[in-house]
Formats: sequence, C-alpha cells, structure tokens
Amino acid sequence: MKLVVLDGYALNPGDNPWDEIAALGELTVWDRTPREKILERGAGAEVLFTNKTPLGEAEFAALPSLKYVGVLATGFNVVDVAAAARRGIPVCNVPTYGTESVAELVFAHILELSRRVGTHAEAVRGGAWSAQPDYSFWLTPQRELAGKTLGVVGLGRIGRRTAEIAHAFGMKVLAYGLNAAQPPFEDGFAWADLDTLLAESDFISLHCPLTAENEKMIGAGALARMKPTACLINTARGQLVDGAALAAALDEGRIAGAALDVLAEEPPAAEDPLLRAKNALVTPHIAWATLEARQRLMHIAAENVSAWLAGRTQNRVN
Repeated sequence: MKLVVLDGYALNPGDNPWDEIAALGELTVWDRTPREKILERGAGAEVLFTNKTPLGEAEFAALPSLKYVGVLATGFNVVDVAAAARRGIPVCNVPTYGTESVAELVFAHILELSRRVGTHAEAVRGGAWSAQPDYSFWLTPQRELAGKTLGVVGLGRIGRRTAEIAHAFGMKVLAYGLNAAQPPFEDGFAWADLDTLLAESDFISLHCPLTAENEKMIGAGALARMKPTACLINTARGQLVDGAALAAALDEGRIAGAALDVLAEEPPAAEDPLLRAKNALVTPHIAWATLEARQRLMHIAAENVSAWLAGRTQNRVN
C-alpha cells in the first residue's frame, strides 16, 4: 500500500518520527506540497495525509487510486468531505490530540494579557529595574484573574478544558454553544446567549469550528458589545474574526487587548494590521505544537488507518 504525506514538516520537524505510519506500507513524506504538485505527488497513492494542503473534487477525480484521506489535524475544512464521500473515500481527522496543549496556551495568553510578564522581563534585561529609585515598578496595569469572567464560545473538548482551568483560577465562566451539554462544573458556571456573553465577559475565548454561518462572527458589531476592559483570545480558526474590525477596535481602545494564535491567512501578509495593532499578541499557530500533542496526533493518525484497514473507520468526518 502506498501512503503519501503531503505536508508533514509541521508535525515532524525532526523530533516526531513517522515510524507508526511507515509500518503500514510504503510511505513517502513531503515537507510541503504546493497545489500544482498535489497530483504529481499523490499519483498512485491509496492513502493521502494532509494538514493544510487542500483536497477537492478536482484532486479526487484525478487520483483514481485514492481510497482514504487522513487529516493530520482536528479541523478538516481543507478537504471537500462531500466530494470525498461521493467517491466512497473516508476522511478521518484527529480530534482529541491537542486538548491540553491548546487550553494551556489560552491561559498563557490570558496571563500575558493580564500581567505582561514578557514585557517586564525584557525591561529588566534592558536595565530598567536597575535604574529605578524604588524596589518595584510596572509598565502596564496588573490584573488578577480571580473573580473575573471568562466567556467560552464553543464548549467542546478544548472549551470544556479551558473552562476547568478558569475555574481553578477562581474565574466565573459563561458558555455559549449550539448544544448545551453537561457543564464541566456547577459553581460559577452558566450558559448564556452570545450577546450576554460578549457584554459580561472580561475575557472571551473562541473554541468553535469554522462554518459558513460563523465566519467573521467576531466583527464590528460583536466587538462593540464587549467591555472596553475585555480581551479576546482566539486559538480556534482565524476566519472566526474580522481581522480589520478587530485591529480597528484595538487601535481605538474600544477593547483592551487580543491574543491570537490563528489568523485568517497563514502565514499572514506582512501588512496584516493585526501584526501591528495596539495590545495585540499574535503567536504563529503554536497551540497544537507541543511535542506531547504532536506525538498523540501521530499515534492516532496511524490508529485511524489501521482501523480502516481492519474494515472499520474511526474519527470519520464524512
């Protein structure tokens, strides 16, 4: 069996071997594949793995050997799953590998927005503390999290874990989701509609999948409903946020800050206004990238193929 990975560098830049997947057949791994090379590199493959390389009707029509698509991520919007289903090709993702890592980065961002540890450490390194007449100084307002309200948009696995961490910090949690599941805890938790969540939260964290209905859900109107002291965190999908509207709200001081691990275009254009917006922290899509999470992803991706070969599918999204 021929297996091809179209864009494997992010999953394994050298520290996360392909051994489990390689054991399943003849494996070829490409670090990156431009769109014009997909058909050439995928020719003859029965199994294709993709992370961000798009696969649609044209690719499926031109790759008659293809029998299975593995998405090396949770989000699968890069694959036309309906087109794959019409050809009997299962598409399987890896939904659970990054729960802890993503939720932890949410709080790294929240803490940085609240305390600006990096800013102050760099100031000390530059000599600012040594030059002070007092034993203590701070360059930004210092805010504690206890008693603050975190709004969680989307209470799936990662949203629930984020809510649990918030609870451990003594925060209240408001959650908005289309399906009201059992809350992760009772004390300090409440369901809310989106307008209420936007108006009452001190921090808002996005954890919903991208759909046609929620694209740019955080736009000018939603930002106007937020407190001027509130901060937005997005570790889900960049397209959930209207980047131009958010940059304008930040620059005009209409909200206090934003921490973004995802942008609508990745990598971003150099002129993206969010890269220069006031009080915007932008990290390069690293929430998923701990070694532990990437090892889990590799293992589950291999398990998915093994299950398919055994006549059943797991984590199928179409």
